[in-house]
This record gives sequence, structure tokens and C-alpha cells, in this order.
Amino acid sequence: MISFPKPDVEQFFRTYVISHFTISKDEKKLIFSSNLNGKFNLWAMDLPNTYPYPLTYNDQNSNFVKIDPQNRYILTGFDKDGDENFQIYALPINGGNPHPILTGDDNEKFYFNHLSKNGERIYYTTTKDNPSFLNIHCYNLKTKEDKLLIKGESTTNHLLKVSPKEQSFAFIKMFSNTHMLAYIKKGEEVFCVTPSTEVAHTVSDILFVDESLIYLVTNYGEDFSYLATFNLESKTFTPIIKLDSEDIRELKWHQQSNNIYIVTEKGVTDKIHVYNIDNGKLSTLEIPVDNVQQLEVTESGNLYLLGRSATKTFNIYKKTLNSDWEALTNNQVLGIPEEDLVEPKVIQYKSYDGLEIEALLFPAKPEIDNGYTIFWPHGGPQHAERKFFRGLFQFLLGRGYTIFAPNFRGSTGYGATFTKLVEGDWGEGPRLDCIAGIEWLFENKISKRDKLFIMGGSYGGYMTLLLAGRHPEYFRAAIDIFGPSNLFTFINSVPEHWKPIMKQWLGDPVEDKERLTKDSPITYLDQMTKPLLVIQGANDPRVVKAESDQIVAALKKKGVEVEYLVLEDEGHGFSKKENEYKTYRLILDFLERHK
Repeated sequence: MISFPKPDVEQFFRTYVISHFTISKDEKKLIFSSNLNGKFNLWAMDLPNTYPYPLTYNDQNSNFVKIDPQNRYILTGFDKDGDENFQIYALPINGGNPHPILTGDDNEKFYFNHLSKNGERIYYTTTKDNPSFLNIHCYNLKTKEDKLLIKGESTTNHLLKVSPKEQSFAFIKMFSNTHMLAYIKKGEEVFCVTPSTEVAHTVSDILFVDESLIYLVTNYGEDFSYLATFNLESKTFTPIIKLDSEDIRELKWHQQSNNIYIVTEKGVTDKIHVYNIDNGKLSTLEIPVDNVQQLEVTESGNLYLLGRSATKTFNIYKKTLNSDWEALTNNQVLGIPEEDLVEPKVIQYKSYDGLEIEALLFPAKPEIDNGYTIFWPHGGPQHAERKFFRGLFQFLLGRGYTIFAPNFRGSTGYGATFTKLVEGDWGEGPRLDCIAGIEWLFENKISKRDKLFIMGGSYGGYMTLLLAGRHPEYFRAAIDIFGPSNLFTFINSVPEHWKPIMKQWLGDPVEDKERLTKDSPITYLDQMTKPLLVIQGANDPRVVKAESDQIVAALKKKGVEVEYLVLEDEGHGFSKKENEYKTYRLILDFLERHK
């Protein structure tokens, strides 16, 4: 009979990304941001019809979408070719050319926070006039009045929530990723919602029940985030629900039933719990995916969920009170059934100091295993590799490569203490966690010492370069995807509103000169002898192109085999399918040539 070749790379990347969505108040229109046509645009479905149609054609990434409660217009934010300078635009309800609402020069950012119930006022946070600490504004769409509500001073500010009658504003003062205090501004009074400002902790979400009571997510005094209340009148803070080794991430409230939907993170998977304010009962909701990207609850009580799993691509699901989850989108890997994709194994290993590290092991199927393993340090670093779909992973698995992805110290989902371990230590503890993981692979005969590659993006690109320089004996070759190469230049080149947290997060160029030198990949140029592929977005605002330029130039001068791909219309990631195809084909070719 007919013999078909192995799946082509494009089959894995014909799956599209859905980055976020919104649903109209009457639940007749669902709008989502997707690269369905190869570049990011807004798409809509007129429910119950689930056939999508385009709303925009400007081919730019969106960071939010919101439908006016009266269905008069759509609000959204666009950047330009990955530069992350998002600005706010309006669209006709049926789509069209974006109309500028809150825009500035090429370096200014406008982050949407809240739309009033009558659709007349936009609350937003901006770098305009305050690029380091950000200001919080209210803009009136009718009168065009733009009112400064909260001025950022000494710490970066972000607006979290607005009370139902717009009398109070909950905002974050950010000292670091693990030290974020929440305040309420009510009239001229400003007060913290947790018992002490002296203790480092986080508040990650808030919901207003009314003008006097909020529910919040915090890890104040604990290792994992929990649910608490704060009374704005009595200034009383009360813990409500603490879950065993689960970080509560966000809250959604259904006012009509007094149910709070709680999204939690535990290691590599997510859960959704339901807490009833009236009776105090907590239940767990079955969900169709391992990773919850977004959850929305409508006035009717219907749930809409955007999520994915290791073998399930991005899809939007709907659940009514008396029904199971129904997929509204049908995003699949072209021509490859889910059972032919690889589900990872969750493993634990001990690091150099006894710390337990969790990791995902994606084993190549025995019939196609080529004997080679790819070691994948994740980005962040205060992030984690989780059970979510990566087209690159499944493609490489289909070509016989095994993939190992550890959640080294500093990863999220394992408690605040674990996450903080990377602060001021980017290149020692996490690096040794990676080495312990590599040795675990050898000891368990999953990989051989002469058949290991390393590849990572962002912080994972940094760790790739550092390991390739400090431990070249472990790897055949390395692939760095927009990773910092020099911590001194990196500190000076990050976006302005990142700079206030850099000292705690990474270090001070003067005070920590010795450590930053030791932890910079560029320090180890003489030891970087193995072939290297470097991929960089020209518009990357987080890890600027100069980070890749300098290490590529230095290694080429020494005669090291280096390939360098610069994507002129990308930032810190991929927004255009043709660039993704080009990059991942190059990655496969590089791996195959160095086997």
C-alpha cells in the first residue's frame, strides 16, 4: 500500500496560538487573538456559530481585547513587530481598521486595566511621563478628559482592579517578582491591604465584592498563595482558604451565585476550585486541559476557558451549569492524532545540595528513538516548564529526539521560598541544578554522554550559553534563542520599567561585579568550543539584539562554528508563522548536522 513519509515540520506548526479572548455581555460574540492566518490578528465567532472570521488585518500582536457592554465598539492593544510598546485602539463592533485611543511615541506603553460598566471610562497604566515607575490614569471617551489617578514614585505601579462604583482603586507597588505590595486608594486615603509592608510578599489578584470588601490572593506569611479578605472600613485582613502546596493564581467572581472561581498552580499543572461565599464550601471543578491560560465567568454563570496540555493545542471551551465542557475551537496538529503525540513523564531528582527538582521528561517513542537528547532550560527565570503544548517539542520528538526540561530553583509553582532562590543567583544554584539533571539522565541511561544537545530561550538561552561555556564537555552543540550573554550590558539595556527591580532580581553592576562577571556567559569565551546556533529578534525589548551580536562576533573571531539568524520583524518570541517555520527548520537542520 501507500507509504507516507514522516510528518513535515509544517504539520506541527500549522497549529495556531490563541493568546487571549473575550465574550460579549449577551454571549453572542466571542473575540480572540490568534495567528490563524499566519500573523496575529483579532478573530470573532458569532455564537452559537463557531466558524471564525477576521476582525483586523494589521498583522500585529494584541495584549488584550474587550467588548463594550453595549456592543458599540471593541477595545484592544497592539504593539509593532514584537516591540511590546502596546497602545490602545478601538474597532467597530464588526471589525475594521484600528482607531487610536491612547497612543504615544514609539517607546511609550499603554496597558489597559478596566472599562467602566457604561463603557465610557478606560482605566490604564502607562509609561508616558514616567517610564521607570508608571502612572495610572482614567480616560473619558466622551469628554476626552485624561485624569492622573496615581503617580508612580520609587516603585513600579500597576492598577489591579476598580471597585464597582469606581470609588476605590487597587494597585500594586512592585519591588520584585516576589515582593509586590497591594494598596487601595479611596479618595485621598491610601492604605496597604496586608498586615505589614516590612515583610516581603506578593498580592497577585484582587476582586471587589462591593465598595467595602475585597477578596485577594497573597502569600503574606506563607510559602504558597492563599485566599484572604480585607475590609476597607475596618482595615481587617482575614485569611480564608489555604490549599496544600497549591499557589492560588487568580480569581473570578460570579455575583449572582456568590461563587468565586479559583485558578491554582501546582508544579506542572493547574486546577480550578469553586468557593461559595455564603456557605464557605470549596469544590474542585474538572477541566479539559492541564494548563489554564484564561478563565471568564459570564453573568449567566457560563464558564469560558482557554487552555492547553502537552498533547492538546490552544483551544477555547465553554461550560454551562448542567453540561460538560464543550470545545468552541478545534485547533489540532494537522494530520497527527493526539495519541501519536508524546505525553511527558513527571520526575524528581536531587540536586547538588539535596534540593528536590521536578522535571518533565518527554521520551522519544522506542520505534523512532535516535538516541539523542535535548536538554531544555526554561525561560523566566521565575517561570516554569509545564504540561503545555509546544509544537517544537512534538516535532523534535517525532524525529526521534528525547527532551528533558527541569524546573530548577527559581521556578514558579513550588512556593515562594523556591522561587526566590534565583534572585541574586542567576548562574550558580540554577546551573548546578541543571548539571545534576544532566547527571540524572546519564545515571538512568536516558541519555549518553556523547549524545546530548542543549537549547533554550530567554533565560533558558542565557543558561544554554553559560552551560556551553562552563561545561562544554557535556554537549555536542548548543542553540541559544534570544538569551542574554553579558549580565552587565543586559542590566543596562532592559526596559526602563524593569530597572527598579534589577538589583534584587539580578544584582548591582558595581556591588556585585565579581559575581556578575562569574555568571556572565561571555566570560567563558575561551571554553566555548562547541558549535552554536543563535537566534535573535531584531525588535526584542527584553534581550536586545546587542546581547546576541556581541557573543556571536567574539566567537567568530576565535574561529568557533557559529550560525546566527536575526529575525527583522520579531521581538522576544514569534508572532509570524513564516518566521517560526524558518527558525525551527534551521534548528532541526543544525541538530541533524551535529549528530
